[in-house]
Amino acid sequence: MELDPVSIAEKIYTKALCSVRRNGDRIPYSAEDGVFDDKTDTDICWWTNGFWAGMLWQLWGYRNDPLLRDAAVSIERKLDKNLMLASGMDHDSGFKWLLTSGANYRLTGDPDSRNRLLLAATNLAGRFNPAGQYIRAWNDSGDGSKAGLAIIDCLMNLPLLYWAADELSDIRFRAVATAHAKTALRCFLRPNGSVNHIVVFDPGTGRVLDTPGGQGMAPGSSWTRGQSWAIYGFTLSFIHTGDAEFLSGARRVADYFISNLPASGLVPVDFDQPPELDWEDDSAAACAACGLLELERLTGETRYRHIALRLLLALAENRCDFRSDRDGILTHCTAAYRDSRHNYNIIYGDYFLAEAILKLCGKGTFLW
Repeated sequence: MELDPVSIAEKIYTKALCSVRRNGDRIPYSAEDGVFDDKTDTDICWWTNGFWAGMLWQLWGYRNDPLLRDAAVSIERKLDKNLMLASGMDHDSGFKWLLTSGANYRLTGDPDSRNRLLLAATNLAGRFNPAGQYIRAWNDSGDGSKAGLAIIDCLMNLPLLYWAADELSDIRFRAVATAHAKTALRCFLRPNGSVNHIVVFDPGTGRVLDTPGGQGMAPGSSWTRGQSWAIYGFTLSFIHTGDAEFLSGARRVADYFISNLPASGLVPVDFDQPPELDWEDDSAAACAACGLLELERLTGETRYRHIALRLLLALAENRCDFRSDRDGILTHCTAAYRDSRHNYNIIYGDYFLAEAILKLCGKGTFLW
């Protein structure tokens, strides 16, 4: 069977439209029994709060349905509460505002969206530690206990800084983003092409102290979503800088990912997990597919596209719920290996699925 991206795009659009009609401007993280939850009042600062709006903007670019646009704009405005809360601002500002305000500004030119982007970019740049040349990840309670933590996920947030550098003709933003990406090449990328999830730096000297397992199985193991962040994240830094080191890094991780991909095309939570476990992460597959499609565009190597199609076909045939009376599409995502819950819907998986499919249809909007 061959992948039919046009048919899948229609199914995604129809399902999203039905979800908006049912739920209005909810900010979902997951669908439980086919019903979206809502982070609006429970955790407005949660790191995934931009993905549903980003998916709606992607689909608005595809079909120009005002219902999708209006819900996305409403979610963007809700996130102002996060933007004005210092303790809620962290390394994931790209995920939250590139996919909301960034999409709005790119597609409509809204000046308020531009302002939100600049506020978020300035805050993200302020997390940079010159000693280790990294952007700090999580916040702490003021005791400095997390000051030395950096994570591979942050590569996906750097496009917010590249955008600000271009928008303001201010090289400081680009310098911070590029320095962090170089640190990721040096300290996260392993000799075999896999990547660490977390690197712990001495915040005063920049010396690497540890590389714990993070959301993967164990230190040194291969958390698959971390590999997908690296494939797409290094590729994005190449797109924004033209630095061939980033393209080389993306290709190394991509080749590692491809060499470890199971015959089924369904991606486990960790490539090193015991074979008897059925824990999967559809979001890793969908994000990797997005990165691989960009690699094919940049390098002309069709093998990257072939693997992306293989990943997406495996999802479409086995892990997608396209019923329009239920929220959520991908059914086998996992946030972290050590979590008690596995194989359920998570919104960022749905976003990357939609982005990849719309890329294949020639209808996607580049939000990074």
